[in-house]
Amino acid sequence: MDPLYKTADLNGTNDRNMPVNYSEEFNQFVQPVWQITLWAAAYCSIVAVSVVGNLVVIWIILAHKRMRTVTNYFLVNLAFAEASMSAFNTVINFAYAVHNEWYFGSGYCRFHNFFPIAAIFASIYSMTAIALDRYMAIIHPLQQRLTSTETRVVIAVVWVLALLLAFPQYYYSATALLPGRTVCYIDWPEYTTVDFKKIYYVCVTLLIYFLPLCIMGLAYTTVGVTLWASAIPGDSSEHYKQQLTAKRKVVKMMIVVVCTFAICWLPYHIYFLLHQFFPELFEERYIQQVYLAVMWLAMSSTMYNPIIYYCLNSRFRAGFQQVFVCCTPTVAQEELELKSPRYLQTQMSLYRASRMETAVSTVVHPAESEPKCPESPPRSPHSQHPEEVALSISETFTKSPSSSPK
Repeated sequence: MDPLYKTADLNGTNDRNMPVNYSEEFNQFVQPVWQITLWAAAYCSIVAVSVVGNLVVIWIILAHKRMRTVTNYFLVNLAFAEASMSAFNTVINFAYAVHNEWYFGSGYCRFHNFFPIAAIFASIYSMTAIALDRYMAIIHPLQQRLTSTETRVVIAVVWVLALLLAFPQYYYSATALLPGRTVCYIDWPEYTTVDFKKIYYVCVTLLIYFLPLCIMGLAYTTVGVTLWASAIPGDSSEHYKQQLTAKRKVVKMMIVVVCTFAICWLPYHIYFLLHQFFPELFEERYIQQVYLAVMWLAMSSTMYNPIIYYCLNSRFRAGFQQVFVCCTPTVAQEELELKSPRYLQTQMSLYRASRMETAVSTVVHPAESEPKCPESPPRSPHSQHPEEVALSISETFTKSPSSSPK
């Protein structure tokens, strides 16, 4: 993830042999103070919102037992990858891009080029795993779902593959002392028969963008047709309708997450693919501003997911309100109780009381209850097990496809 390839990549140039008195003309990327201030505020806002928001998401899931589900474990992995990339690379990327001078040593140069690709890989394949999990839960509900142990194994495999994909950028990273400044770049090997650098970046773009987006597109298209195109039977129970509504909300939220990621990272991948095949387009001074805008949009993808969760999922919204309740004392307490285990226990108690009241009413006024088929009275949706009624209130994902919303 070199900030500016035409200066950071030294292959095929004699930049190291430039005379010292040429240093001012060579480093053409010095910006006015007002531009640096505006860009700094923009990039720092990403870090603040992303790190705080994703850490809260991790806390909401790990600190509440009812939120520790298969799908939510992938959300934890997604939040961890995005918070880490934002914290360790966003500001460094900005500082390097402003003057194109490296201040952070050779060790961090390797990490700086290595970690973002691994984090992006882990992020998008966490979303892919969620899409496949939703597909299996809705299209094939009778098949066995992933266990917690299997989910952790999948997450570990994703990170291993991510580190392997990013390893070439770590291995070939280096620093060089140019006249008046130091640069961090990737010293790609030169082969006469094949352009290793181009092949690598094309493969990276396919693996961390186009391929997973195609998989998620197919999965969510199939799920969407199943959930929205199919009509609800007229005699379906209220519990079934609640399940269907909850599944639709979950899928809608994840589709928004995927679309946001795709929009934010598309200009970035186009930028670097164009540079690989049309390097002459990147010889102008204005390209630095283009890069800063493209990189800001890509890095901003790390801060949107917590906002999406807050807006589209009431459980996450209640969790965020619980964290920031000191800042918002007017938050309705009933919204927090709505998602707490104590609230669910209360609902079960009210349900039992309602059942007892109905039974007493039937005994006192037997004439008012005349079922059409006395031998086998129709099963009311309220005759479900209390745990099913309680679970049908939630919008979270569960491992059992038959007793809770997807």
